[in-house]
Amino acid sequence: MQHRGRHRRRKRGKALRAVLAGTALALTAAATLISASQATIPDDPGALRPLTSAADTAKLRLQEQPVPYRTLDRLTSAMGRPVGVDAVLRSADRTLRDATDCTEGDRQSLPVEPAADRAYCWDRADAAAPDWRPSSVTTSADAEDDGLWGEHRVVLAGSTHTTAGPAADRGLARVAFVDADDPDRLTYRWVLLVVPTADGRDYRGLSSQVSGMVWYQDKLLVTTNTGSADALYVYDLDRIQRTTVDAAAIGRVPDGWSADGYRYVMPAVAAYRYPAGRCTATGSPCPGTISLDRGTAPDSLVLGEGTPTGSDRRARLWRYSFSSDPARSGLLAIDAAGRADAVEAYTTQAHRIRGVLSYRPPGSARTTWYLTHPPSDLTGHGGLWRQDTGGARATRCGSDATRHCWAEHTGSLSYAPQTGEVWSVTNHMLFTVPLADVDKSLG
Repeated sequence: MQHRGRHRRRKRGKALRAVLAGTALALTAAATLISASQATIPDDPGALRPLTSAADTAKLRLQEQPVPYRTLDRLTSAMGRPVGVDAVLRSADRTLRDATDCTEGDRQSLPVEPAADRAYCWDRADAAAPDWRPSSVTTSADAEDDGLWGEHRVVLAGSTHTTAGPAADRGLARVAFVDADDPDRLTYRWVLLVVPTADGRDYRGLSSQVSGMVWYQDKLLVTTNTGSADALYVYDLDRIQRTTVDAAAIGRVPDGWSADGYRYVMPAVAAYRYPAGRCTATGSPCPGTISLDRGTAPDSLVLGEGTPTGSDRRARLWRYSFSSDPARSGLLAIDAAGRADAVEAYTTQAHRIRGVLSYRPPGSARTTWYLTHPPSDLTGHGGLWRQDTGGARATRCGSDATRHCWAEHTGSLSYAPQTGEVWSVTNHMLFTVPLADVDKSLG
């Protein structure tokens, strides 16, 4: 069965590349024209600089704020027994379409070089709702060493509602639970992210842009952009709750529980906050994207800061260790005061970082960082750089070696070491690229 599955994926990959060949040629030509009128994105960001002073690293410290068990238990008691990932997958009501069934416009958002190995666009019901913007991805390869959650291969893709459209939806965040067991037929169901009230008698929508997610063990960590001191929210994959009323309201309603039409909600179980207050240009960082690094001991959470294009301030890259305490599964390592300190930090000249990966190749003593970002005017294809303390190299495409080669409106990155794939999203597509192909495409 495994050999047939690999053969099917090879045939499928060849078909996808054939469909994308014309698109890639057109995109390469477009990138050449763009590079004639616009500087590369950005100029070489150079080598990473270690960030070691106590004054600088102290700004990266997080304070863990768990939701009290009595609050969570009260909500569970009122809503009923929680369900797990399997129940959500079994109730999937959407199907991701193969790239061959997607529009030319959808496919044009994919990377030019390296080309996508697998790519999917959203169910037509979701494609018809452009006010929702996918921006983050994580998989069961992050959650577990074998790449499976129970018996399933699962992808989680986060999406945030923009300020347009129905007022009830504005700013909400949801996660697609994708059953990826069969690469030829991916199905999914949306789950709304919510935050319980302090007394546990109700909940509200998260109302935050989710630009990064990491699924580690039984927890899902998501970035937040709420205008507060919050940096990350934590969700428990074993505490997914069913709603009972199909209405536009979010929370308790006279006849039960509602979530703007969603069948499932996932209440936050903790948050990580900056003790010094909300993120600022000179103080606490604003996490723009996150990913998991299984190459450290213990495993670590990697973060990248999205600074404005043209800013003189170098963006920060840093990491926190995950706890090795079985009683704290999926949570960061903290001290007796509940504080999580960065165990490694750098600065980079790259701006508006949308995706970050940290990876140490086998046999290498140097950790490699992969960063993605949009062009300076935020339109068109972005760039992908590989950086370390020795320098930087970018993926290239076109006869003029333009660096506008990565995806358009790209989201976060997630690496699956079991398959060697990097997962990412655009506004229209969910796709994979082999990490080996990324390295081959570096100029």
